[in-house]
Amino acid sequence: MNYDEFADLYDHQYDLYRDDLHFYAGVAERAGGPVLEVGAGTGRVTAFLARRGVDVTGLEPSGRMIGRGLERAARDGLNLHFQQGDARTFRLDTKFALAIAPFNALMHLYTPNEQLQALENIHAHLRPGAGFVFDLYVPRFGKPNTVRHEGETFHGPDGSRTDVTLVQRHDRVRQHITTEYTVDTAAPDGTLRRRFYTLTQRYYTRYEVEWLLRFAGFESPRVTGSFQGGPLERGSDVMVFQTRAL
Repeated sequence: MNYDEFADLYDHQYDLYRDDLHFYAGVAERAGGPVLEVGAGTGRVTAFLARRGVDVTGLEPSGRMIGRGLERAARDGLNLHFQQGDARTFRLDTKFALAIAPFNALMHLYTPNEQLQALENIHAHLRPGAGFVFDLYVPRFGKPNTVRHEGETFHGPDGSRTDVTLVQRHDRVRQHITTEYTVDTAAPDGTLRRRFYTLTQRYYTRYEVEWLLRFAGFESPRVTGSFQGGPLERGSDVMVFQTRAL
């Protein structure tokens, strides 16, 4: 998944998402050492942790996403540390006290080989006993092959209006969900600009993740159904995994 062209829309959609921030800040502050954030995107979580005094390195494959993150840092007076690289192959000298992968970052690993390679590489960058914490969507999706508008309307300072509609395609055999976005921006004079983006994610089941973690050298995880704790249940929207490197 190449996020370079997706970066601007990503910021519009998720810049104000706050559900996970205090959870990851608490985990990071308790780690007592450097933190690796896998799939840092434009620095939404990275910036929040840095403001709390956490020594955090944001790993992100997209140069454009990192660029947006550095713009965010300059705007907010922060010194953010990003490293461009792939979770499967990155190499850093630091051994981290904690690794986190917020907001479905691991859903961009599409095959078991890619998943295991990334988990083993993350493990290799952790201190013995260091934590690894991440969240994933519960695989429950809207009606496929149907154009939907889910309330994503953005108003620009120039008076423009942007509406995002989407269609989802579900490949159950490969456990892929592909979302095709249409982004229409209407200028005040009525001129319409249309852009298209495609996002493919590979979703997981709970016990599939547990086995992958064990194969990669992690202990059996604690799994909750929200960032506030509590069991994973039928109505849960997220699966939150907390484990440690053996």
